Amino acid sequence: MSRPNSSPRAKRTERRTFLKSFAAAGALASMRPLPALASPLPGQTGEADRRYWVEVVARVSDPVLRALSQQKLKATMPVEAPHGNAADRRGFTYLEATGRLLCGIAPWLESGPDDGTEGKLRRQHIEWARAAIHAASDPASADFMNFNQGSQPVVDAAFLAQAVLRAPAELWQKLEPKTQRNLVRALQSTRVIRPGFNNWLMFSAIVEAGLCFMGEWWDKVRVDYALREHEDWYLGDGMYGDGPQFHWDYYNSFVIQPMLLDVLDTVSKHSTDWDGMRPAVLARAQRYAAIQERLISPEGTFPAIGRSLAYRFGAFHLLASIALRRQLPEGVAPEQVRCALTAVMRRMIEAPGTFDANGWLTVGFCGHQPAIGESYISTGSCYLCSAAWLPLGLAPDDPFWKNPPQPWTQQKVWSGKDAPADHALGKVGGVAGCHA
Repeated sequence: MSRPNSSPRAKRTERRTFLKSFAAAGALASMRPLPALASPLPGQTGEADRRYWVEVVARVSDPVLRALSQQKLKATMPVEAPHGNAADRRGFTYLEATGRLLCGIAPWLESGPDDGTEGKLRRQHIEWARAAIHAASDPASADFMNFNQGSQPVVDAAFLAQAVLRAPAELWQKLEPKTQRNLVRALQSTRVIRPGFNNWLMFSAIVEAGLCFMGEWWDKVRVDYALREHEDWYLGDGMYGDGPQFHWDYYNSFVIQPMLLDVLDTVSKHSTDWDGMRPAVLARAQRYAAIQERLISPEGTFPAIGRSLAYRFGAFHLLASIALRRQLPEGVAPEQVRCALTAVMRRMIEAPGTFDANGWLTVGFCGHQPAIGESYISTGSCYLCSAAWLPLGLAPDDPFWKNPPQPWTQQKVWSGKDAPADHALGKVGGVAGCHA
């Protein structure tokens, strides 16, 4: 896979081409590209930050959704597999791109269309997303996807189910009845896959939660097993083991804690069996969100630790989820999270080599770094970066977007400003003073 020319002129040409493609859709008539920041210090308005986020969403998602809505994803999406196993990953990479991308943009889509610039752009993406679900789940489609061969499909069926839970109106209620039936059958077919004894239990659980939401029979045993094992795997201070042991990576954020929250939210409407778990699960998630915010350096970087770094800023799935819920812990203001995530996003999305010549994501953490990808990583895997975009589901007048810029914790500390001490979450659990 070729790397794009990284010269300033090439970057400007790429950006102009990108914006023209939006104008053709009648959606970005008033959007202008934002200049890259020499230093990602807070200084832009929330309106400008949101406009930048939406620009990034469109840049990343359009190749996937446009192709899939036309049933041309398999024909056009490259399959970069750094370990030379592209033939194997083709069986999974398309569902990866679909489920992971929709998982992150679902709250934004759920806001629905309107007559504003962003609303018109959202209308196009909603239409593409519904067509994408149809194409992925219809056995007659050229892009019909693998939901039950091998073990990987349960992972990305889970992200697709999570997308539906996050956009119940736009990605479920407004689907054609035939597409709803196809999606149900696709999710049900994943039950032949036995999940690993680790974070994968949450994939099976959220598939069942999705079926529960859809009014289908759901397996309470799978849900109960996942929830109780993770309760046993809780290690303290907001962190769960990935299985019985601790792994220093971002799977508490990629999978475990966001899915714990969404599963409990969903099944609690149908059963009280796990209600007693909810306060502790939320308190732990809030503590981990505080830790995640503190991991972002003054320069907008974060530690490249553990596996699956090719998911890029998807590492902040949990922080984004807590921000979307308006349940950030005391001392973590919504606007400082916005500024921190914007800085991270700029550092990663604007790194040379992040996209190939045709606009598809490449394997890497900050640019094109194929050696950083594990054997299970391919092009479709990279679209879990979308998980950081959940706060776009908040209205533009929400404090997350409306409040003036504020330095995040590490900027305050390293610039000599006074900042409160950090403390571990106590055994009883509970984080006082959440932003509601």
